[in-house]
Amino acid sequence: MHIRTKDFDLDSTLDCGQVFRWQHSGEWWTGVVRGHIVRARQDGCDLVVDTGLDRDSIVRYFRLDDDMPEIYKRINTDPVMDDLIHRFRGLRLIRQEPWECLISYMASSCKSIPNIKDSIFNLGRQYGDELGRDFSFPTSEVLAKTTENRLRETKLGFRSANILEVARKVDKGELDLGTPFELEYREARELLMGVRGIGPKIADCVLLFAYDKREAFPVDTHIFSVMNEHYGRFLVGPKSRQSDIIGEFARSYFGQYAGYAQQYLFYSRISGDNPLTHSVDCKITKETQSIIKSTRPPGRITDSS
Repeated sequence: MHIRTKDFDLDSTLDCGQVFRWQHSGEWWTGVVRGHIVRARQDGCDLVVDTGLDRDSIVRYFRLDDDMPEIYKRINTDPVMDDLIHRFRGLRLIRQEPWECLISYMASSCKSIPNIKDSIFNLGRQYGDELGRDFSFPTSEVLAKTTENRLRETKLGFRSANILEVARKVDKGELDLGTPFELEYREARELLMGVRGIGPKIADCVLLFAYDKREAFPVDTHIFSVMNEHYGRFLVGPKSRQSDIIGEFARSYFGQYAGYAQQYLFYSRISGDNPLTHSVDCKITKETQSIIKSTRPPGRITDSS
């Protein structure tokens, strides 16, 4: 199928570290979506897809229904973001399936992206259904019946115990993965973080990539570094709370699409492209400073100027 697109770049969307089941060879990307092999390439403004899924499923997965001009208008707040939008224009968030997204990010803890991909492939090979050259993602029912030692064979390591516990909770109905869709961001985050093995970063990743919470702003070492480098003067507070302070600042500064800003900032660190040279110190406009001051929680973020 051919899908006409605007403000969409397949390469940056699949290469930016938000999904782990796609491989690139020549013009084509090959991955697994909802139990189907999907082959995709870009031909100018056309997304060319070979798959058993229908058009609506592909549009939904690649978030081709997002209003990118509106998103860019909101997050283009300073020279740093202006640079990144021009550099990576067309990078879109992926709308992932909650169960697979949750387990994938639980598996990602303290791992590099290549190692995450390796573990998830092993998980599918050992517990999923064969799909030709790849495998479906294992269901909670299947994982609930395995053991921690067998899970460790997929190179999940210490993460195995927590993943097994979550699988059993989901299988028994003790954890309803539909619930976060019905909750506001903060409530949904609190719900996920109540599960062993799910901390702030994993919760924010899952809410951003699976639950349409585009205000979520996951903070890992890359984001911690880039935010302190370019927005450090606004991130005043205890070191123990820096991740929360960064997230609150990002939501006040980038607004409801903070998660999009996060992905562009994150990709700037892992893409191997030219490093950012701008500093926003003294360049944030009075208009955006007023946004920060009017929306920040008291005592959390301070403009020290």
